[in-house]
Order: sequence, then C-alpha cells, then structure tokens
Amino acid sequence: MPLSEQEQRLLDEMERHLYRNDADFVSTAGDRRGRPSYRSIALGSLVVLVGIGALVAAVMIQQPLVGIIGFIVMLGGVLLAMKPSKDAPEPTGTKTRRPTADRGNFMDKMNDRWDRRQENER
Repeated sequence: MPLSEQEQRLLDEMERHLYRNDADFVSTAGDRRGRPSYRSIALGSLVVLVGIGALVAAVMIQQPLVGIIGFIVMLGGVLLAMKPSKDAPEPTGTKTRRPTADRGNFMDKMNDRWDRRQENER
C-alpha cells in the first residue's frame, strides 16, 4: 500500500531533520575530550579481573565478605575504565589543527547537497 502524498512529505521532512541532527552530532562527536584514555581502559580492565578473581575465591572459600569486596573492586575498575581522559596540552610542533568552523562549513555543505538531492528525487 503506497504512502499518501502527505505521509510522503512528512517522511521526507523527518529524514531531513534526522540527517541535520545526525550531522550536528557527527561534527561535535569528533572532539577528543570526554573519551577514556587507553591507559585507563587497560588499568580498569585489570582491576575488574582482580575483582572477578576475588569473587571466584569468595565462592570457593565461602566467604561473603570477600565476595562483597571483590564486587566493589570490580565496580571501581569499571569506573576507572570509563573515566574521561584529561585534556592533553596542544603540541608545539609545526602541525596545526584546522578550526572547527571548517567542520561546520563542511557539514553545512553536505546538508545542502542532501537537500538538493532530495528535492531532485521528487
């Protein structure tokens, strides 16, 4: 059953809004801040493994206190692995980063191209 004309327009409008919102997300998601560093992920994973070992040992020796401590250690390891990295200082080398306005311009161009393509398909 084909869509009515109004439903098709609504669907096209929803697609455009979704793409615009997604493009905005993509342009801001490239930012490095807020991501965990590889070092904290590796250290957190090791701490989680120690916690799992404590849980297994607690089951084997039937000591709930050791199990509780193991669980707390595992939770700390997960929190450590998810900890955002600190902002690294800008390198003083010859390479310079392009300003974020270039990314915005690129995304604006892509949005315009998408809109033109959608209008040509009608």
